[in-house]
Amino acid sequence: MTSDWQRFFDARQCVSSRRGRGTGDDLELLAHDGPDGAYLTVWDVARDTERPVEGAYGDARNAVLSADGRAVLNLLDDNGSEMGHLWSLPVDGTPGTDLTPDLPPYTLRGIDVARTGARAVVSAVAEDGFTLWLIATDGTAPPRRLFHSTAEAWNSRISADRRWASVDTTDHNPGLRRFAATVLDTTADSPADTARTLSDGPEAPVRGIRFSPVTGDDRLLVSTERTGHQRPCVWSFTDGTRTDLDADHLDGDIVPLDWSDDASHVLLVHVDHGVHRVLEWEPGTGRLHAVDHPAGAFFEADIADAHPDYWASHYGADGLPRLLHQRFDLPLTVLRADRATGTVTPVRTPALRPAGVALTSYTVRSVDGTPVQLWAGRPPGTDGPAPTLLSVHGGPQLVTVDRYTPEAQAWLAEGFAYAAVNYRGSQTFGRRFREGFWHAIGDRELEDIEASVRWLVHEGIADPDRILISGASYGGYLSLLSLGRLPDLFAGALAFVPMADWSAAYADMNPALRSAWRAFFHAGPDDDPEAFRRASPITYVDQVRAPVWISTGTHDTRTPPRQVHLYAQALEKAGGDVTVEWFSGGHETSSRTAELADQQRMLDLAARAVRGEPWSEGPVTAPPAGAIGYA
Repeated sequence: MTSDWQRFFDARQCVSSRRGRGTGDDLELLAHDGPDGAYLTVWDVARDTERPVEGAYGDARNAVLSADGRAVLNLLDDNGSEMGHLWSLPVDGTPGTDLTPDLPPYTLRGIDVARTGARAVVSAVAEDGFTLWLIATDGTAPPRRLFHSTAEAWNSRISADRRWASVDTTDHNPGLRRFAATVLDTTADSPADTARTLSDGPEAPVRGIRFSPVTGDDRLLVSTERTGHQRPCVWSFTDGTRTDLDADHLDGDIVPLDWSDDASHVLLVHVDHGVHRVLEWEPGTGRLHAVDHPAGAFFEADIADAHPDYWASHYGADGLPRLLHQRFDLPLTVLRADRATGTVTPVRTPALRPAGVALTSYTVRSVDGTPVQLWAGRPPGTDGPAPTLLSVHGGPQLVTVDRYTPEAQAWLAEGFAYAAVNYRGSQTFGRRFREGFWHAIGDRELEDIEASVRWLVHEGIADPDRILISGASYGGYLSLLSLGRLPDLFAGALAFVPMADWSAAYADMNPALRSAWRAFFHAGPDDDPEAFRRASPITYVDQVRAPVWISTGTHDTRTPPRQVHLYAQALEKAGGDVTVEWFSGGHETSSRTAELADQQRMLDLAARAVRGEPWSEGPVTAPPAGAIGYA
């Protein structure tokens, strides 16, 4: 029998669309959410035809099309461990090719495909550091190392004619995630000797977005933060000149997303207190135009992954904005924005659109007065306080946007209020806010969580005795930490792939994560063990009063399984009510079927919490043999 809330998961079908960057047909690589896991199709936009991508191709969200559209490029790893090799995998399912067979396993931190010449660049992180590789996507040449550093360097980009490559580097600022954009000549005998770097100083990051799509046009679209907020800039790296859009009349971040194929327009999204407004900028004339569109989100930023965005609006081959649009209650829709007429026309619409609840953006004042953005909604037909689920995103440098969220709709359909907080550490609220968690891990975030709870109670949305907290990854970490350091606020925590013991986790993390957390802590666990102890939920197990449920992966190299097991054992020993459930895989749930089971499990546990019943169903179990840290 299908529960009513399941319809919201069935409606989440197409979850991202990435344009193929070749000069041939106008192709989009679509990632879909299916019952057995994500899958890919190739959409020919002009012909409005679609064909499935056959075979195994790893994490569908990270895949890109080759320039000729005949293959997808992606990292293949061991059961979600995120350590592996880049493969070229033909769309028709014929055998693929390992493009870096002689390299040790690595984590992918960037991939981009040239418009011509069967070349791509990838940012790879292994035990020896951060490397930018030039890859022959047809397998006709071995990978060529363009750049290497022991300091963080990722987000690779390649020019249309494959001559230039860029990578975001921190050599000028070791130990701090404040990048500079570095461009190299791939044709030089020693590419590193040709490096040109755009830096706005030690406090203002510069990040590469995309080279001009026009062959011979030596310009790179970058994001700068000289003002403390993101702004677009076009950098002519061969002569050192630049064109900046300051837009002092606009508060908040202005995020550059894409460059039209003729390089005449740049697609931007202005983010003000979490609300998206799409703009177009003409660098040649300086003109800035608002694009008329419905309310919702038009991109979702990612961090430390193959792409800077989970999904993002971009330009089509016709030179017009192709807007990817979502809301909490509306699955992904593709819109075509015609600047001549000012109209927005649907190009691709969701197959299912169940009636849901739109969430509203609010501004909450944190303990120290910092404004914090919060999404919140009441269950249908409810005016007074209700049991509430507070969602905390991961990252930490991610952000909750107004995108379709079946989990939110499920909670709302079952009579819960739903809220999601963008705590200090979230993107698109300026540099100071994004870096607000640095060097005091957990402190500012918990202040923002506490302020959000107090606000929800004060506004009559949340019943103070029936508030649950939930999140994945860093959100799972904050859920566990909240129960230990804010023990009176929550009736339970539902944590996916959480960080629970920083010191124990450090040894089992992949190299990219170790480097990141050394920067955020401003130390390693051997340098400042007290900082790692203070930040760890395991330190506060004696103070936990509410039940805890954890779902975590056996091959997760971001939040490894051993440290979760240690936390659960410590909480159980302290008399806590804790349940750990292991799944085979890495940092992500593997299928919609698994997500539905998790959602049902959480709803059942929430009902128990409301009734004051325990969650634990027996002693904590260890992960199965072969899990990371147990081999």
